[in-house]
Amino acid sequence: MKPLLLHRDRDFVSSREVPREERYRVYAPVRQASPEESAMVRDLELDTLLRAMANDDAFLYEVARRALLSGFENDADTILYRQAILEDCLKSPQIVRALYGLAVETIDVRRKHWWGISSRIAGSILHSGVELMQMLMGMLRKLRDLADANRGRFESEGFTTLFRMLDRELSEDYFAAVQAHLSALRLPGGVLVSASLGLGNAVTGFVLREDRDRRPPWLKRLFRKGPPAYTFHLHPRDETGATIVSRLRDRGIAGVANAIAQSADHVLSFWEMLRVELGFYVACLNLREKLDAMGCSTCFPEPQATGSGLQRFTDLYDIDLALAMGHRVVGNTVVADGKSLMIVTGANQGGKSSFLRSVGLAQIMMQCGLFVGAEAFSAETCTGLFTHYKREEDAAMTGGKFDEEVRRMGGIADAIRPQSLLLFNESFASTNEREGSEIARQVVRALLEKRVKVFFVTHLYEFAHGFYATNRTIALFLRAERLPDGSRTFKLKEAEPLETSYGEDLYREIFPA
Repeated sequence: MKPLLLHRDRDFVSSREVPREERYRVYAPVRQASPEESAMVRDLELDTLLRAMANDDAFLYEVARRALLSGFENDADTILYRQAILEDCLKSPQIVRALYGLAVETIDVRRKHWWGISSRIAGSILHSGVELMQMLMGMLRKLRDLADANRGRFESEGFTTLFRMLDRELSEDYFAAVQAHLSALRLPGGVLVSASLGLGNAVTGFVLREDRDRRPPWLKRLFRKGPPAYTFHLHPRDETGATIVSRLRDRGIAGVANAIAQSADHVLSFWEMLRVELGFYVACLNLREKLDAMGCSTCFPEPQATGSGLQRFTDLYDIDLALAMGHRVVGNTVVADGKSLMIVTGANQGGKSSFLRSVGLAQIMMQCGLFVGAEAFSAETCTGLFTHYKREEDAAMTGGKFDEEVRRMGGIADAIRPQSLLLFNESFASTNEREGSEIARQVVRALLEKRVKVFFVTHLYEFAHGFYATNRTIALFLRAERLPDGSRTFKLKEAEPLETSYGEDLYREIFPA
């Protein structure tokens, strides 16, 4: 059985990716980030978003983190598949949380049975396995009953397929058959084992048998002259004999003990995956509730085919900034269809970096199937997202800031692929204007030739104006708005780059006359 709530045809994460010893402690799909992903998480302040989704739950944090970082593997069809499921979740959040709660409860209760299954003694494995399967059957029945009671409230393909699978696989006949097997595996009348003699009269070929004549009719027992087979009895104090018999018993039941352990492991894998995949949607519900409480609008984005060049959004805002400030923030509206380069200039502290972050967050959230912080959002899917932000002075650096920028750019160049998205924020500003502009120009032109979409926030006038003069067909130029009195609206407008960033406004604010 597979939940299939994040992909139509496969699990979100394979159980092989989790170390075996961790499977029975805290199951979390840990994913190591690459250096470029780590830089993206830092630059876009993704931790703020993840903490809002996790709501102080370490498991949900890791599930959401993996979903966000792996989103660039998804195509538009997978994104729409998840959006439909999330819409169902938003309509019936209590039911989704109840389903997730069942998965969490199952995983928590199963830990009580772990020590028996981890034993090397077959009898202990069999006993714990039977008890664990008994508990799992009870939880599966609760899951089926909860799904049956609420299936009419869900319309998405993902939930419909899940509920149909539960109804098909978890029938009353199934529960009755499992219960009969579990009752037999408790071995209420003892153990009947057959064996044969092998090379050197070694006992081999142990097979656990079902005793169909354990209690013959009373009349037959009355007239029976002797025991039905050769029989011997152990003295109560014969510890050595008891040990030998115990070993023979364990060898006889080893096969069924292993089978019950594997069966329990199979059922547990379903619960673990259900917890992971429902956990993503519970994290989405957590985020939506926080944004709704602040009056922040959200929408389901429209993913476009990779390479289509389509991108437009209405009132797109920085979710990280809204979460940090606790209220709605200013958004921006842009139509950039057919534009592979967007250069953002304008006044200091005018909202340029916040806008850049809003674009990156919206792309990540769209590609993992989430809603985005906007009134409307439509963009082509990309194969990866990279960031190249300026860094503050670091005493531990072995070289200068410019050398560090170039090294990071080299790492991005090695990892980036066509149809990726690259966000630059004040890059190459650690050298002089002329040199920084020339390096930025050559880097951007090389990226555009490789079909990489670029957003570039910069104060390098020569760089920005050079593209404005020669490449306006493929480039969009945005400028942070500044009113005549020097105040900022935090809105971006299409406009020609200016030579000034109005740093004198900040000077007057800090050092008033």
